[in-house]
Amino acid sequence: MGPVAQSLDDILAGDAELPLGGDLKRVVEGWLDHIVIERGQSAATREAYARDARQFLAFLKSYLGHPPCLADLERLDARTLRAFLANRRKAGLTSRSLARSLSALRTFFRWLEREDTLQNRAVLQVAAPKIPHSIPKPLTVEGAASLIERDASDEEKEWITARDTAVLLLLYGAGLRISEALRLTPKTAPINGRDIMHIRGKGGKERLVPALAVVSDAITVYMGLCPYPLEPDDPLFRGARGGPLSPRLIQLAMEKLRHTLGLPDTATPHALRHSFATHLLSAGADLRQIQELLGHASLSTTQVYTEVNRDRLLAVYDQAHPRAARR
Repeated sequence: MGPVAQSLDDILAGDAELPLGGDLKRVVEGWLDHIVIERGQSAATREAYARDARQFLAFLKSYLGHPPCLADLERLDARTLRAFLANRRKAGLTSRSLARSLSALRTFFRWLEREDTLQNRAVLQVAAPKIPHSIPKPLTVEGAASLIERDASDEEKEWITARDTAVLLLLYGAGLRISEALRLTPKTAPINGRDIMHIRGKGGKERLVPALAVVSDAITVYMGLCPYPLEPDDPLFRGARGGPLSPRLIQLAMEKLRHTLGLPDTATPHALRHSFATHLLSAGADLRQIQELLGHASLSTTQVYTEVNRDRLLAVYDQAHPRAARR
C-alpha cells in the first residue's frame, strides 16, 4: 500500500513493546483539530493538511527505518526535509504542490513550538520551490457568451442543461468559485427578488455578491425543471441521481462544451471566474471593487489574477493623466 493510502496508525505502528508513535499521532490530530476549530479552516483544508502529514511521516518511516516519533521530529535536519521534497518531486508533484506541502509542514512545526511540544527550526531553512508565474487565460466576451446562450431544446435532459447553465452563469456572471456556487441552497440563492448573495469563501472570509437578473433567471428556470424536491436548506444543485452536484461534473460539462463550441483548452470553470474579473476591469471597474467581489484578502492577488491589456492601460492613461496627449 502506498504512503498516501496509509493511515496514521499504519505509519506509526511499531513492533517495540513501548511504541512511541502514539504520542506523535495525538499531536498530529491535535494540530488538525486546531486548524478547523481555532483557525476556522474547512474540512477539505483539514484533509489536505492530514494528507501532507501522512505523506511526510510515511517517508520518514522509510528513510529512518522505523516508525517516527516526536524525538525524530525534534532531530529532523534540513537535508532530510529536502530528501522528502525530492522524493515527492520524483513521484510527479509539481512545484506548486511541493510548495503547498512545505507550507503545511512549516505550519505544523510552528504550532509544535507554540504548544511547547518541541522546537526545530530546520524546516524553516528549506526554501520553497520556485513557482512559475501563470494565470488562467480569460475567455473572450464572445466565447463566454457562447457557453451560456446555447439552445437546450434538443437536449435529452433539459433540466441538466439548465443546471449547468445556471452554475456557469454564477461563475462568469458573479465571479464565484465552483465550491461557492455548489454551496448555495434555495434559501441563499438569488431568487424571488433577492439580488444579493452572502458568500463564505476561502478561509471563512465572507462577502456580499450582487447577482445579475440573467443569473437569477437561469437559477429559477433550473429550479422549475429539476425533478427533485429542493428544500430551503438543501443543496441547490443536484446530480442526475438527486445527490449534491459534484464539481467534477461541471468540469466535464466544460470539456464537452469546449469541443462543441470550438473553444480553447484554457476554457475551464476557473477561467470563467477569471473572465468575470478581466471583463469588468476592461469595462472600467475599479480594481478594489473587483477584489471585494472575488473575495481576495490581498489586492496583490487580484492584480495577478486579472489581466490588463495594453489598450486598456493606454485608455486609462489618456483619460486620467493631466499631461497625456489626446490622440
